[in-house]
Amino acid sequence: MGLLDIFTGGSGPEKALKLKPKVTQKYGDPATRQKAIQQLGEMKFPEAVSVLLARFTITVDPLTTDADEKEHTFELVKTFGKDAVPPIVEFLSKTEPATSWALRLLGELVSEDEVTEACVKALQHLSSTYTKNPEKKVVLLHHVTGRQDARIPPVVVPFLSDMSDDVKIAALKALASFKYEPAREPMLALLTADETARRVQTSALSALADAGFSVGEQRARVESLLVEPYVLDKDGRIQRRA
Repeated sequence: MGLLDIFTGGSGPEKALKLKPKVTQKYGDPATRQKAIQQLGEMKFPEAVSVLLARFTITVDPLTTDADEKEHTFELVKTFGKDAVPPIVEFLSKTEPATSWALRLLGELVSEDEVTEACVKALQHLSSTYTKNPEKKVVLLHHVTGRQDARIPPVVVPFLSDMSDDVKIAALKALASFKYEPAREPMLALLTADETARRVQTSALSALADAGFSVGEQRARVESLLVEPYVLDKDGRIQRRA
């Protein structure tokens, strides 16, 4: 620490970290929080980005103020350019709330291929990690849905056995556009399991129809679960009735 640091409260990174309690302060004078956000936006090192990202993890009243502050924080983080990317990726990996904000920021700063890579890594981590709130998994799965990238299906399959029905449905939708053979048996197992909720079964029927998989030896069981507009063709593939 230099002589100047003694009088200014520490080095730049230390100053940024000291502002975190003010940035995440939900109550009291909002001007205190807003001043801290602006100060961080004027700093130019990764720790400032990490602290700014913490603002997305809380919600304050009134909601109009909350929205304005988050948009301002978003624009400030963008000014860091590529230097903001490593802190955002770390935030995405380690933090449950505000996943959509992290993805939105990455979308502004890196290519879509790099965003997908970050999602894949986060999903790999989540597939072996218990989380109380399924929201992060759902947001990530929704983000990769419809993207034709071979890295996606292998990391999505484990979520077919997630405890949350919302996560299972999101995983089915993400897999629907892939003819990823290793997903066929897990998708059929989910469809035919006695404990599977009806809305999950309907999503499984839709995903299996889109993927074009045959139900194989499960024909009788699948037939008993069919609902409109789904039918089985002679080859044992689920089709939507015209």
